[in-house]
Amino acid sequence: MGYNEKERAFIEWYPRGYGVGFKVKERLFETQTKYQRLELYETEGFGKLLVLDGTVQLVEEGEESYHEPLVHPVMLAHPNPRRVLVIGGGDGGTLREVLRHETVDRAVMVEIDDMVIEASKLYLNVARGAFEDPRAEVMVGDGVKYLRETEERFDVIIVDSTDPVGPAKLLFSEEFYRDAYEKLNERGLYITQAGSVYLFTNELLDAYRAMKSVFDRVYYFSFPVIGYASPWSFLVGVKGDVDFTKVDLGRAAKLELKYYDPERHETLFQMPRYVRKLLESE
Repeated sequence: MGYNEKERAFIEWYPRGYGVGFKVKERLFETQTKYQRLELYETEGFGKLLVLDGTVQLVEEGEESYHEPLVHPVMLAHPNPRRVLVIGGGDGGTLREVLRHETVDRAVMVEIDDMVIEASKLYLNVARGAFEDPRAEVMVGDGVKYLRETEERFDVIIVDSTDPVGPAKLLFSEEFYRDAYEKLNERGLYITQAGSVYLFTNELLDAYRAMKSVFDRVYYFSFPVIGYASPWSFLVGVKGDVDFTKVDLGRAAKLELKYYDPERHETLFQMPRYVRKLLESE
């Protein structure tokens, strides 16, 4: 796994020998932070590449294929998303997309690794002013601890974490989901990425099962993400009277999105038949 100097390529290997790779012009930066190995590369065709602990986080050309489906379906399904919490997302892309919504009065982002934020500011054209937006509060800290202890309530909670394996497993636990449910307002939406549909199917099922025990309703959907082992899965937890199957097309029209299509919102819910059967059996 990782950078191959001879081939001038970065390859992330998934389970069962499946790989996703990029041709690389040069390695720009690498360091061991307090929490993880951070690497940045210049790719041949997709701009800069951010890697954490050997896993692709994003490429500049195409990062919206992840950030748009993570943010806009829940933001547009909620009738009035004014207060939003982002856990993770140190590159700033999720915060950027949240702040595109005029309804937002306050957006809190809690990222555990300050080096991800700093390296992203220095090398990546992703945040595009999001960190400086007066509506945003960027905090360095443990998102699990913050959610447990905060007195604030939110309309939307977005978890932009690494894959549901290893240290990030806490973010996919029933206890964490209960904290999130409690910190949502009477009508609220929670979303998390949940890994590769084909290669992390068991992790997706575990997270779905845990969320169903907490939220009033749970939805699953998938989206093709550039740089990931697509299709990529997402899970949405609903609290109260919110219909996630419908979005506000009036608000959506102002956004000019590139990948997620609000006018075809229903296409999000397509899943490979065998995965849908597994999910429906839970």
